Amino acid sequence: MADSTDTKSSNQMWGGRFASGPDAIMEEINASIGFDKKLFAQDIRGSIAHATMLAHQGIISAEDKDKIVRGLNTILSEIESGNFEFSRKLEDIHMNVEARLATLIGPAAGRLHTARSRNDQVALDFRLWVKEELQKTERMLTDLIAAFLDRAEEHAETVMPGFTHLQTAQPVTFGHHCMAYVEMFGRDRSRVRHAIEHLDESPIGSAALAGTGYPIDRHMTAKALGFREPTRNSIDTVSDRDFAIEFLALAAICSMHLSRLAEEIVIWSTPQFGFVRLSDAFSTGSSIMPQKKNPDAAELVRAKTGRINGSLIALLTIMKGLPLAYSKDMQEDKEQVFDAAESLELAIAAMTGMVRDLTINTARMKAAAGSGYSTATDLADWLVREAGLPFRDAHHVTGRAVALAESKGCDLAELPLADLQAINAAITDKVYDVLTVEASVASRKSFGGTAPSEVRKQIAYWRARN
Repeated sequence: MADSTDTKSSNQMWGGRFASGPDAIMEEINASIGFDKKLFAQDIRGSIAHATMLAHQGIISAEDKDKIVRGLNTILSEIESGNFEFSRKLEDIHMNVEARLATLIGPAAGRLHTARSRNDQVALDFRLWVKEELQKTERMLTDLIAAFLDRAEEHAETVMPGFTHLQTAQPVTFGHHCMAYVEMFGRDRSRVRHAIEHLDESPIGSAALAGTGYPIDRHMTAKALGFREPTRNSIDTVSDRDFAIEFLALAAICSMHLSRLAEEIVIWSTPQFGFVRLSDAFSTGSSIMPQKKNPDAAELVRAKTGRINGSLIALLTIMKGLPLAYSKDMQEDKEQVFDAAESLELAIAAMTGMVRDLTINTARMKAAAGSGYSTATDLADWLVREAGLPFRDAHHVTGRAVALAESKGCDLAELPLADLQAINAAITDKVYDVLTVEASVASRKSFGGTAPSEVRKQIAYWRARN
């Protein structure tokens, strides 16, 4: 897309040495209507606000404004009903709409482009579209958080192994694990809200790059279009797409969180783990192995991250070397955002469905929670608290106890007291009170810890703010 104030209805708009029009190659590389027609509603909405302001300011007549608004609403109905014919020769959504408007209402259509350029027009359309997409993402993340809160409440006391390096570390509750994702997606939603705040300025009226000499009211159009205020620098307005980059950046971070969750679902649903089971709604079978149940939905969510990351890098690369103000390179901004938005929407929706759909194997989780000597830290803490050992000494004693249990092929809780006292005489039978996984998780009452009582506090906090 590029600047123009001409209202001719064909690509002969340039005049002069371009009067003969571009050849087939130029038409192919120049046209954007194949993808920017997605902006039709925003383009028409912006044009109605602009025409209304022009009439209010006495720049065009009220009669022409009424014709323009009626014509634009007719075009909107035609596009929504599938009865509008888009033309590649007209390059983009702006010229397609303007050409049809000229056919519908005649010369009055030519007054619509007064005091604006396609540069600020596309900046407006794209900004409106991204804002609406961000608002949709905010709602979807709220639903995903709600799904996790429900599962966390249901499983506030369900014991499972906590991992570091994918090795059993300490027992936690499944509710606590769910709440970790609530925190992640809560931050993602905060980034969405900040992005909306950052882009909530109206570009229209910046014109090509220098503003306009017409007595326009940019605050009026900003208010009509639902923006907080107009942008404050016309050069910056038409020459940056950081609002789109910010959308892609937050989409990449959010999809990374979704991918980590998807990876856990893939791992947990294997027979080797058996922690969860997905219904047929989110699984597929094998074409050759009848026993297989594949977590395809989770795998595809995991894969979407690559597409979204690629879109972010693509737009950053497109923008990195552009001098101020507008360059035609910026026509390549939209496909990346459209694709990423579609991928993110689908991934969030699929993950929300999977979180609600999961069947949790609590017995399997509990059995695994005690594996790998997961209560060893509890033994060390007991030695510090009850026997007065420095933590490093307690760590050493615990390591010897673990080695002994390994040699005997038993858990720490199954070691005879005499064996433990042979390692350190200060150990008493009270130590067995902390060597069960239930006792371990119940003891972790520090703020943000895994104790069921603490998990329920965090659930209440998030329900109040969700």
